[in-house]
Amino acid sequence: MKKLFAVIALTAALPFSHMAMADEDIGCGLGTMIFDGKSGKVFKILGATTNSTSGNQTFGITFGTLGCDGTGTIDSAQKLAMFIDGNMDNLARDIAKGQGETLNTLSEVWGIKDEDKASFNTMAKQNFAAVFSSENVTSSEVLNNLNAMIARDTQLSSYAI
Repeated sequence: MKKLFAVIALTAALPFSHMAMADEDIGCGLGTMIFDGKSGKVFKILGATTNSTSGNQTFGITFGTLGCDGTGTIDSAQKLAMFIDGNMDNLARDIAKGQGETLNTLSEVWGIKDEDKASFNTMAKQNFAAVFSSENVTSSEVLNNLNAMIARDTQLSSYAI
């Protein structure tokens, strides 16, 4: 009976889904719609978890429902934001150490040349507290913090987005 209710609720919501806007932290999907208007870390986590389960986000992107739009182009800032969002814990650990697979991958996604990666890693490590500025820092804040530091660094400023 619960499954039937869920299917009916989802079906009823689909015609209105084009009006929903995707949350920039957790993306689009059923979780974004269910927790629309809520704030706080718990609701963000619940929304992101709901979006990533059962393929509902993929369904939404494919069919343009659940607040998703499959027609956009992913730019470099979006690629970075998606990477950071999916790797926050590992990235924090690697930045704190100044090395690691996740930090290396971030520099690859960012487009940092091999000869500048050591400087990038050092800059990120030295500024860990500013990059991860609070316990509740979002992935978009991490991206903005890193980008601001890159823009101020004389050797890395050409990589600012």
